[in-house]
Amino acid sequence: MRDRNFLMENNGKPIWHPMAHPAEMRANPPKVIVKGEGVSVTDIDGRTVIDAVGGLWNVNLGYSCDPIKKAIAAQLDALPYYSAFRGTSNEPAIELAYELSQWFAPEGMVRTFFTSGGSDSVDTAMMLARQYWKIRGLSDRVKFIALKRGYHGTHFGGASLTGSINFRRAYEPLLPGVFHVPAPSTYRNPFDETDPARLARLCAKALEEEIAFQGPDTVAAFIMEPVLGAGGIIVPPPTFMRQVRDICDRHGILLIADEVVTAFGRTGEWSGSRLWGVKPDMMTIAKAITSGYFPLGATLVNEKIAEVFEADTTGLGAIGHGYTYSAHPVGCAAGIAALAETRRLAVNRNAAARGVEFGKALEALKVKHALVGDVRYKGLMAALEVVSDRDTKTPADKKTMARLADGAYEAGVMLRVSGNNIILSPPLVVTATEIAKIAEALDAGLTAAATA
Repeated sequence: MRDRNFLMENNGKPIWHPMAHPAEMRANPPKVIVKGEGVSVTDIDGRTVIDAVGGLWNVNLGYSCDPIKKAIAAQLDALPYYSAFRGTSNEPAIELAYELSQWFAPEGMVRTFFTSGGSDSVDTAMMLARQYWKIRGLSDRVKFIALKRGYHGTHFGGASLTGSINFRRAYEPLLPGVFHVPAPSTYRNPFDETDPARLARLCAKALEEEIAFQGPDTVAAFIMEPVLGAGGIIVPPPTFMRQVRDICDRHGILLIADEVVTAFGRTGEWSGSRLWGVKPDMMTIAKAITSGYFPLGATLVNEKIAEVFEADTTGLGAIGHGYTYSAHPVGCAAGIAALAETRRLAVNRNAAARGVEFGKALEALKVKHALVGDVRYKGLMAALEVVSDRDTKTPADKKTMARLADGAYEAGVMLRVSGNNIILSPPLVVTATEIAKIAEALDAGLTAAATA
């Protein structure tokens, strides 16, 4: 490895970092992380902090999962790569696809298309949805509807589905035929509605009205995160996704559950769809499938979709889509090991228990600090929405958010800032003691932001 002087001299210069302004990174170089162990990471200066971000929602099993590392090493020795395009396959891909069909059998998933990550998985779902309708002879069904404040990745299709201007404006115009309806956020919604049940009905009605306006026979699919992540941890009312499923069924529209964040236990259930008691037509997964140890994702489909593709005799069912690293043998080996550990450790139960403790701590911070406008959480997905004025809900500025994050880092915890939200998604193996430390660091960060 290069020496420290070289790394510090070049930090923020040859790399353009995702979700950051290049000039800002050059002026204020990012933290250089050199080691991870358990739920903590260590920077180049030797400071060790709890990673309350969990990598990027994905390091569910922490940074010391030996079974995954050993599986990767063993597969590198056996077969480091081979294409999964027509004509060849590999052992880990076959085994992992089988495991996924078992894991998500309650959701009705029966087939797997492997990708390199979440954005790939979303774009694949969009392509398969349009292809499904073409095979059925309904080629007018090409439109997609999504939620405002939803997030579906950075590829052109996923960015088009994403309902936040921050992720869209620099790249518009995006994909035509994509429309958005209000998200069921009790803190910010166009109906000024705070009752969750009434809000769920209003947002469901807005979806049905948009479908009617577009023409039901032109809509291919509706996509949603069961719990909205990057948009600020918006936890829908318990009835909302079931209402969406009913609306899609009435109009013959596919329902895609974007489970890139919520699959594999983060909400306290093995999937967000299962949490709300819904069976989607497709699911997109990634992140925790390898606990972040290897780039891997998948698009899963149910029997209804699989049957249409596999019964096709016209040639339209041929999947003219794929990635160089689809079904990568090393990634699939990592996935097999990660799923085994995820199940063995029952991390969903830990996420549920720690999530209750986390929620109580966040509610206490809201009482203590005027900067906290709202707190939202489900399992080990949480957000503090930071405001400069509670009455007007005016979002806090960038300087306030930076002071908050820096104060928390000094107190021993890495946070993620997204707009005026602090996003929290620690590894699912986090302990009660570590949750308490995260809360203490948040307290220190909020105090620093308020007194600067």
